[in-house]
Amino acid sequence: MIELDKSFDPHSIESCWYPFWEKEGLFKAQESVSNSSYAILLPPPNVTGTLHMGHAFQHTLMDALIRYHRMRGDKTLWQAGTDHAGIATQIVVERQLEAKGLDRRTLGREQFLDKVWQWKEHSGSTITRQMRRMGSSCDWDRERFTMDEGLSRAVNEVFVKLYQQGLIYRGKRLVNWDPVLQTAVSDLEVVSEEESGFLWHLRYPIVNQPGKYLEVATTRPETLFGDVAVAVNPQDERYQSLIGQLVQLPLTDRQIPIIVDEYVDSSFGTGCVKITPAHDFNDYQVGHRHQLTPINIFTKEATLNDQVPKAYQGLDRFVARKKVLEEIEAQGLLAESKKHTLMVPRGDRTRSVIEPMLSDQWFVRMEGFAEQALQLVETGQIRFIPENWTNTYNHWLTNIQDWCISRQLWWGHRIPAWYDEKGNIYVAHNEDEAKTLASNDSLIQDEDVLDTWFSSALWPFSTLGWPDQTEELKTYLPTNVLVTGFDIIFFWVARMIMMTSHFTGKIPFKEVYITGLVRDAHGQKMSKSKGNILDPIDIIDGIDLESLIAKRTSNLMDPKQAKAIEKATRSEFPKGISSFGTDALRFTFASLATHGRDIKFDLQRCEGYRNFCNKIWNATRYVLMNIPDHEIAFTTPPAKLNLIDRWMLSELNQSIKDVTDNFNVYRFDLASRRVYQLIWDEYCDWYVELAKTSLTTDDADVQYATRYTLLHTLETLLRLAHPFMPFITEELWQKISPLVNKHEKSIMIASYPEYQIQLSDPEADQQIHLLKELVNACRTLRSEMNLSPKDRVPLYITGKTDQLTLFSQHLIHLGKLTEVVFVDDQTLENTTAPVVVVNNFKLMLKVEIDVAAETIRLNKQIEKLNAEISKAKQKLANPSFVDKAPADVVNQEKLRLDQFEKQVAELIQQVERIGQ
Repeated sequence: MIELDKSFDPHSIESCWYPFWEKEGLFKAQESVSNSSYAILLPPPNVTGTLHMGHAFQHTLMDALIRYHRMRGDKTLWQAGTDHAGIATQIVVERQLEAKGLDRRTLGREQFLDKVWQWKEHSGSTITRQMRRMGSSCDWDRERFTMDEGLSRAVNEVFVKLYQQGLIYRGKRLVNWDPVLQTAVSDLEVVSEEESGFLWHLRYPIVNQPGKYLEVATTRPETLFGDVAVAVNPQDERYQSLIGQLVQLPLTDRQIPIIVDEYVDSSFGTGCVKITPAHDFNDYQVGHRHQLTPINIFTKEATLNDQVPKAYQGLDRFVARKKVLEEIEAQGLLAESKKHTLMVPRGDRTRSVIEPMLSDQWFVRMEGFAEQALQLVETGQIRFIPENWTNTYNHWLTNIQDWCISRQLWWGHRIPAWYDEKGNIYVAHNEDEAKTLASNDSLIQDEDVLDTWFSSALWPFSTLGWPDQTEELKTYLPTNVLVTGFDIIFFWVARMIMMTSHFTGKIPFKEVYITGLVRDAHGQKMSKSKGNILDPIDIIDGIDLESLIAKRTSNLMDPKQAKAIEKATRSEFPKGISSFGTDALRFTFASLATHGRDIKFDLQRCEGYRNFCNKIWNATRYVLMNIPDHEIAFTTPPAKLNLIDRWMLSELNQSIKDVTDNFNVYRFDLASRRVYQLIWDEYCDWYVELAKTSLTTDDADVQYATRYTLLHTLETLLRLAHPFMPFITEELWQKISPLVNKHEKSIMIASYPEYQIQLSDPEADQQIHLLKELVNACRTLRSEMNLSPKDRVPLYITGKTDQLTLFSQHLIHLGKLTEVVFVDDQTLENTTAPVVVVNNFKLMLKVEIDVAAETIRLNKQIEKLNAEISKAKQKLANPSFVDKAPADVVNQEKLRLDQFEKQVAELIQQVERIGQ
């Protein structure tokens, strides 16, 4: 007999099988019999980051697809890699230096970059180790890093070519500026939050009209030094006579014009807007339309520069705000100050208020790229799932601005541009080439690095060897699907489409599957500040309460916030988080992966799927325990299958079709639900129980057929569930597979089950459906009669007896009966026991009844029904109800009354029969 441990221990099998898979090279692309390939790109996580619930969710879905297609015989590649994460990584290292009393500028660029590379080597493997814990079957031998030699070469080549094509240029434009990092940042790195502030109404004196003012509403009075105009709406009748006139800019000796622009909302504030093109994105557009010259009043540190009066130079912007207001008020130019809620943009890393800043930066011209990217989706070459995300994609691309690709950082791909002493620019692959272009040896390289999203945009083809024309590029591009979140459709998805199609002539992927956010059990977004973050590794391994609290409150500066998080954690997890194992976590993610919705992650669901793992384990133990030692292989199909075996194989076959169909349309929730129902309900709760009757028969052929079906069904179920639950299915399949003559090295490379129309058996399905209904009816009767599981009683039944002879023994076993007795209708009509109708059958359990107790029970039912009859009659006697209620509602009430009266009549008859 093949032995299996009594209980399922996820950790022992997880630690065994993942190293085995990796050592055996099973994650590498295998040669395909069908000559078809299947590839997925892993969205590269930050190299120094850790795995969060969003990663774990998306990785589960990607791995399920990869394992599914690998088992279907496709030449499968899951391309792994990590991102250098310019800002995030540089901040981490700078903080480490600060703790030692150092800063990067003291160290210098070279030494600082050495420190970053050291940190990358130290912590860079954390997230990939965690991915392995999740069972991710990436081809680790092909793992890439956005700053490795090959990808850096691709980045360099793309920059140079785009520059040569006139698609990259250097110019002064308005960007998001983080004054702490002192770099431009992308919109994705800016978090706009509602904050309480003020709206100030300032008086701008009208030139040549003493005592008259134009009242301007602003939330940023400190920027008035950069004002170049005041704008009003052309339809605003209040200001028609002032259009084209000048106002005196307070605190300065400048005069600025009053202009008209449709951008101005007449209903907001006073209907007059100060135009500061150098420090507001909307004002920048207004200034551009009216050919106004922007005035930059801030330094890189967000202090006021030499474009402002002497008294304000060098002041922090918020200190300057206070001083401006004091002086404005002293001059009688502050008309009003009132509380106002506004959106404040802050850097997601530094929490510093982002400053729109005019700055010399490198840009990619986006117009032509956007047209091509829109067309690829419009023509169906690339498809979004769910489809509604196409609208989001289209909206962004039709309102696109040129892409700022330079960052004032040291960690990243340094821009391959050099300058001579006159400021001429030479873009080249390397310094020697630049010197040749310039005919000059005295060149200085640009200090800036490229936006992290620039190298990420090349991910689909750079990871496959471009600019070399590799076999991998030919085989795997386009990839099949990109699994990602909606928040980076703009920043990553669209740009990959643009760059891949521009440089390879191919699309990067055929489909984009957009997942929802993983929220907590209450639907709240998980965040450090809320203290509701779950760590997937803690769910796999378990974590005690005190460690969980320490994890959630570490690095919090506010003691009250930490105390509140501690209290909430103690309430929600009084015993910490127990260990669930990887398979239960993965199955939970799959079951929650509905289209177009964020998911509420509840550990109770995870607990249910841990029980599911136990159910599979125990079912396998039962099957193995019922295989005699001399029967070591079930390779020969039985000569004849009995009814329950035919039904089980038919049910299995239909489930294979359902799961496959749902996999193909990314309905992981429906696919996993079908797997769950098949294993728990049909196989464990029904077939295994039915099989117990067949295994006790004296017929050797029936026993063989049942054992054959038990084993072959179980082995198929394990392959069916493997993409979702890789560890437990591998462990059990290794025990089962030799018994059914399967000898692959791993379930990973065994074939995925396929639907076979000839295995459909409608007759068996119908018969077993009837058996289930009869068994459930018996269980209902037993419950109504308060019979204990030990009490076995006869079943009296009317109907076509030939239908029941096929499975009467199974009915006796599952219904906990002593026998099935076929009787005529009159026998049941004369009985006092409860009768249940199933199709054309009437069922009654023959039990000696306590007449007094049964009479009391029936009279209580009559009493309840009479109360309902009384209510119904009162309602129907009420003219306002009968006249005003819809006719169908009145008829429904009459029908209810009729049903109640019939039930009372039947119950009265039962009471009378008992009395006789």
